[in-house]
Amino acid sequence: MMSSHLSNSEQSRGFDRLAEPVRRWIWDKRWNSLRDIQERAIPILLNDYKDVIIAAATAGGKTEAAFLPLISSVLERPGERGFDLVYVGPLRALINDQFERLKDLCAKTELLVHPWHGDISQGVKARARKNPRGVLLITPESLEALFVLRGLEIPALFMGARAIVIDELHALLDTERGVHLRSLLTRLELAVGRRIRRVGLSATLGEMELAREYLRPEDPEAVTLLESKSDSQELKAQIRGYLRRRDRSENDEEDGGETAAKRAVASHLFSKLRGRRNLIFAGSRQNVEWYADALREMSEKARLPVEFFPHHASLSREHRIDLEKRLKTYPATTAVCTSTLELGIDIGDIECAAQIGAPFSVASLRQRLGRSGRRTGQPAVLRIYAIETVPGIDSHPLDRLHLGLVRSIAMVELLIQGWCEPPAAKALHLSTLTHQILSVIAEHGGVNAKRLYVTLCKAGPFRRVDSHLFLRLLTQLGKPDVALIEQAPDGDLLLAQQGERLVEHYNFYAVFQTPKEYRIIADGKPLGTLPIITILVPGMTIIFSGRRWRITEIDDKDKVVEVTADRVGRPPSFGGDSGLIHDKVVNEMKKVLSDTHSPAYLDEKAAQLLGDARSEFRRLDFARQSIHKIGKGRCLICTWAGTIKTSSLALTLQSMGYQTETYNGFLDVNYDEGVLSLETALKEIACSAQISTENILSGKTNLMTEKFHPYLSPDLLLEDATSRRIDFAALPELVSRITKKVNAGDT
Repeated sequence: MMSSHLSNSEQSRGFDRLAEPVRRWIWDKRWNSLRDIQERAIPILLNDYKDVIIAAATAGGKTEAAFLPLISSVLERPGERGFDLVYVGPLRALINDQFERLKDLCAKTELLVHPWHGDISQGVKARARKNPRGVLLITPESLEALFVLRGLEIPALFMGARAIVIDELHALLDTERGVHLRSLLTRLELAVGRRIRRVGLSATLGEMELAREYLRPEDPEAVTLLESKSDSQELKAQIRGYLRRRDRSENDEEDGGETAAKRAVASHLFSKLRGRRNLIFAGSRQNVEWYADALREMSEKARLPVEFFPHHASLSREHRIDLEKRLKTYPATTAVCTSTLELGIDIGDIECAAQIGAPFSVASLRQRLGRSGRRTGQPAVLRIYAIETVPGIDSHPLDRLHLGLVRSIAMVELLIQGWCEPPAAKALHLSTLTHQILSVIAEHGGVNAKRLYVTLCKAGPFRRVDSHLFLRLLTQLGKPDVALIEQAPDGDLLLAQQGERLVEHYNFYAVFQTPKEYRIIADGKPLGTLPIITILVPGMTIIFSGRRWRITEIDDKDKVVEVTADRVGRPPSFGGDSGLIHDKVVNEMKKVLSDTHSPAYLDEKAAQLLGDARSEFRRLDFARQSIHKIGKGRCLICTWAGTIKTSSLALTLQSMGYQTETYNGFLDVNYDEGVLSLETALKEIACSAQISTENILSGKTNLMTEKFHPYLSPDLLLEDATSRRIDFAALPELVSRITKKVNAGDT
């Protein structure tokens, strides 16, 4: 029997407006009611052709909110030849998951559903091309392949498209893949000669206006925003503190203190998570394997079935798919993972999301937490494990500030406030633009420069690239030693020899590349690998494996950083982090250190460590001053700024002869007698009208961070880097604030 809730038009007006086959599907599902986001989406998606963003927590009913009315509109008003609806998902696994969900719904409606990605057979794709009707589920990379390989078919395939549904919109904002997808959407509309409605599915963000700008940049105000009113989910959070001894000698490979702390974390995870369905985000792949192995060993010693399994990109596709299926079907399963399970693949009802170490972004933490508490009335459960160092007599002051723990607290506070990181609005994305230049040329078999500029920059997402910069980029790509494009006698741009080779390779369709790790080598011996996000230059010091190293050379092509041991001072034991931390997070960390209240979600050890950190904060007097001398020729600068600004100051000081390292809004600065006094150097920076990027970043630096960067000239690489990874323009104001000492009465 159909639920009385749904048969009552007073209680579900949206339900009555859906097509009869869609209502029958809901009836068969025995739903008691539609969610508020679904009720609100139905009249909007049935009545007009406005772009819409549907924002709700993970498993908040976003997919059904979009497809129930969209499929109803197709059934009631059949369109022309071509796919009726297009769903774009960022992951193959997500496409597979949505196919399983939608094929059941569409079976009731006799609409075809076509999954389309790299793992789908050519036979299935051929049938979809022959009869392009119903719903197409596709990744951005497969849509790119259609443009390159079958550009002439694009108008016929998509001429009847009612709407394009973009999933995980929040994960695409101004990323490489996000800009790529925006370019493809623009090209699709140009190909069919009309605007196609866009429907974005997104997690609820602190600044939803950014999502509106992404979805329809030329008219964001016209985008209708629907945010779920039922997102006030109960949150149960705990941050647990652990201490590691710093007892490793220089030649020891095994850090007994670190291992003991990790085993204590694993023991708590084993006791609290066993018998349930959970996700443990362990950071690096090495950590994933370590914790998965430790938890397996604990299971075997207790003579219990193994419930803990690793999940990361280096594992086989079969292993990952098997684990994803197990998570959906078997209640006692925990995946120990990197960010591979962060996006919204349906893996069932997760009871707890655990985070080992401080997260780098609130957006990522929110996404991970959204996997938990999906059942009605079930709270979202978050456990964060902070491993800090036991400070000794000669410990670095930063060890006493316990910045990893403080950052974790700041992240939870911002999560509760509903804030998360905005995209980098000034980014040029020259690597992605290069990719799209080659793609458009391949689609048309040749195109003139003016049409290319209008398609990609005027109408497309690369609007920060003016005609002069675009011409410079084309000139670079056409140089004989690059040979990606060439000009025909009639003026059209064609693919040159190297460009043809790139486009013909199956790897071309993805605009991104898996972040490569740099090999760290000392005296010809490999020390290991390290993912590097921030810009490095020779002479800078880094922390690796608990020791300080000075960079002697960087080979961007082979991804090698050559280092030599550096024994100046003692570094913080936690080392430098490789993620990008936002200014707002660092400012929240300052509030945490300045406050006297201890959050209720801290365990006894974490509360004690926070108290110790606040005592050290007061001792260093960082509430009133931002510079603290910690020895001859050495001081600690508190920037209270995020990674980009702090790293920009570090690079500037390094170019003036200083040795610098960055840590969570702090700079550890070393200097010899031969350089300017730090006071003078900072005064020069504060008074600088313009800081020379070329002078600071001269020499070998790791500027090649994206797929098509190797084809760009040094000056283009610098412009691309300064648009998103460094911010020299902010330094005068930042340094003026750093050098200003606050009076006691002002604090």
